[in-house]
Amino acid sequence: MPLIPKQKPKKHLKFTALRESFSKIVRAIPDPRQQGKCEYSQHDALMSAFGCMYFQDPSFLAYQRRLESKYQSSNIKTLFDVKRIPKETQLRDILDEIPTHQFTDIFSDLFERLRRHNHLKQFELLSGVYLCSIDGTQHHSSKQVNCEHCLHKQHRNGSITYSHSVLQGAIMHPSQRQVIPLMPEMIRNEDGHKKQDCETNAAKRFIGQLRATHPRLRLMICGDGLFSHQPMIEEALAQGMHFLYVAKPDDHTYMMEWIAAYKDIPSVEFKDEKGRTHRYQWQNQVPLHGGEKAITVNYLAYQLINSKKKVTYKNSWVTDVEVTQDNIEQLVSGGRCRWKIENECFNTLKNQGYHITHNFGHGKKHLSDNMYILTLLAFYFHQIFELTDGMYQACRERYGSKAHMWENFRVTVRFLLFDDWEGLMENLLSDPDITEESYYRP
Repeated sequence: MPLIPKQKPKKHLKFTALRESFSKIVRAIPDPRQQGKCEYSQHDALMSAFGCMYFQDPSFLAYQRRLESKYQSSNIKTLFDVKRIPKETQLRDILDEIPTHQFTDIFSDLFERLRRHNHLKQFELLSGVYLCSIDGTQHHSSKQVNCEHCLHKQHRNGSITYSHSVLQGAIMHPSQRQVIPLMPEMIRNEDGHKKQDCETNAAKRFIGQLRATHPRLRLMICGDGLFSHQPMIEEALAQGMHFLYVAKPDDHTYMMEWIAAYKDIPSVEFKDEKGRTHRYQWQNQVPLHGGEKAITVNYLAYQLINSKKKVTYKNSWVTDVEVTQDNIEQLVSGGRCRWKIENECFNTLKNQGYHITHNFGHGKKHLSDNMYILTLLAFYFHQIFELTDGMYQACRERYGSKAHMWENFRVTVRFLLFDDWEGLMENLLSDPDITEESYYRP
């Protein structure tokens, strides 16, 4: 018996609306090639690559060519408005020439659609304030394949590992499974720069671009101990943002000595139903370091102690928000949910079907970074559907896991034609489980 969707997505958050807006932005990207002599359009190349990432299927285009030869139509045409499917080499050549920053407007458009239809409200950590967690990750690594923009690490044996990395940010909330990815900042060496790019410099660029893109959005930047130093704190404050950074005691000995000088600091604790003790401590207006121009910060710490009096988790942070008994739990839960960018974002992208570390093509300019961006946008689409689309949620419920659901999606679009995304989901909700073998029965 088919599952009944619990909610209908608003018109502007349906797949067709999102894809049409995506296509419009893509068509506005300048094409450096000589027009009139191009076999495949830039739009068709981009949307073809996006289709592969959307269905998490490197073979997606090959199957769509088979459908086209048999039926004179294909799902890449009906779902993604691709007129001509480019060959893989031509697709890579076209994508390689597109500067990655040209995708910024797509992320902004998706975010604005969620905001306009009140889907961001559930992500508020404090009143009107959204937590943006940032972290770096690698999406390409090789000892042979490289370009002038690659980061490089020389090993003791003389070998060199080349890589591409990215500083990624995402809006998240402790009680929300979904995350909202933002336009990332690439960590890459530029022409003429002898010094390698790094995560900290990329974070400064990311924060500046984030403010430029969302000038009125109230944000709290959350990051690990790499960022709990004065330059990064000042960068967030200069952009009118709050900050919540991990502050390891060993990295901030002066601050910890200052706090230890107090006879008593504010604290609160309680026991949960499992007998665990949650202990919170804080101290406002403490110097970050012993320098003459040291900035003052607000310190907070948390310990989780099990019923056997063993500390099973502890951490500490610094923030510009005044810490009180009323907000300490919220701030700690915000600091603790930073792991979501590792688990719900990076782990999902690496290990749950999206394969961001797979070498889909390195190129000479922007190909590797653009493939990461298109994969991230596919993930963004899926996160939107998890938040807003009852039919998609019903598919998730029916198939139990993302892996099982997408396996059925992939097999279905290889052999059957659909006019739209909703028709495909209806098929999965009404038919029995589909396997590739079921299409080859005599």
